[in-house]
Amino acid sequence: MVPTNEMVYIVDDDANVGEALSTLLRANGKHAQIFTSGQEFLAFTRRDSCACLILDLKMPGLNGLEVQKLIATQTTIPVIFLTGRGDIPSTVTAMKEGAIDFLTKPVDDITLLSSVERALELDREYRKRALEQASLLARYRSLTPREQQVLPLLVRGLLNKQAAGELGITEYTVQIHRGHIMRKMGADSFATLVKLATRLNLERQTHPKSGRE
Repeated sequence: MVPTNEMVYIVDDDANVGEALSTLLRANGKHAQIFTSGQEFLAFTRRDSCACLILDLKMPGLNGLEVQKLIATQTTIPVIFLTGRGDIPSTVTAMKEGAIDFLTKPVDDITLLSSVERALELDREYRKRALEQASLLARYRSLTPREQQVLPLLVRGLLNKQAAGELGITEYTVQIHRGHIMRKMGADSFATLVKLATRLNLERQTHPKSGRE
């Protein structure tokens, strides 16, 4: 079942094309919203939901490539280009900027629907990873300053005694911090803790010896 909050945005200066695409998408269980210019879409406040963008290449005012660049500064929404006058340089530029597809009008229904589903799946995965990373960062920030000092030392493979020597504290204190770190980070094993720390690039951090115990 398609999540009810997912949206496919269509930006095309040809109203007939926009309506045709919207009708096709809605007939296949998708929610769609039409814009007739890049400026109109950029000025629109999108809701926080999984989405993708079908973007016309040649439009009055901002063209598709310009809109793509401006969008990239605000969001990671997957972009599908649609054009009646596609050319190799534009295709290369669009793909380098992160477009997931470049389709030529008139586009086959099955091809378009398949591209839209890939784009939505990509956005679902990105949003999932973003939520996981935000949760991980929140857990890391729940550590005390001293625990944040201990963590990268442990991840580097230092024994408790060695970490204690680096920080000027006792080995027993390091053991206590280690237990707190495992619990706060939600790590069920040291291997898991290393993976979490790697995602935060903590193995590269160094810390001074001072700090709250």
